[in-house]
Amino acid sequence: MTIKENTLEITSKSFDNNSFIPKRHTGFGEDISPPFTISGLSKEAVSIAIVMDDFDIPFIKAFNHWIIWNIPAVNEIPENIPHGKLVTALGNAMQGIGYGRNQYKGPKQPFFIRNCHRYIFHIYALDCFLNLSPDSKKKDFLTAANGHIIQYGNITGIYKRGN
Repeated sequence: MTIKENTLEITSKSFDNNSFIPKRHTGFGEDISPPFTISGLSKEAVSIAIVMDDFDIPFIKAFNHWIIWNIPAVNEIPENIPHGKLVTALGNAMQGIGYGRNQYKGPKQPFFIRNCHRYIFHIYALDCFLNLSPDSKKKDFLTAANGHIIQYGNITGIYKRGN
């Protein structure tokens, strides 16, 4: 996948890059999506997509927790994005299947996992809206987005069961 620019700066009011994700954004709390601020967004950006992956599950390269695309190009993504395939409150954005559901699913490590996990929120600016089924998964999104990603940025949150 070729990304034309890697110029997005992603911040969150809920956590700093490489710091702990608050419990409210996990399966042990309210399990609501965190808010994001996107700086440096190109005027050519038409839509935004977010992919959230856990990079610390043994034997799995990246476990997908959340995928949403067709968010109109904005600088602020609110917290607590509603569950469901179509998110009318966010300009008819589409949520695909991550963690087996069409919704944000925050960290919720099983009781036997006690180490810290890194959750990376990948944020893409695209030059179009994508025509994808809400039954699509991360792989489908990345295939459809190939050639349309004009900018990229990410923010990493950390979580450890019991925090």
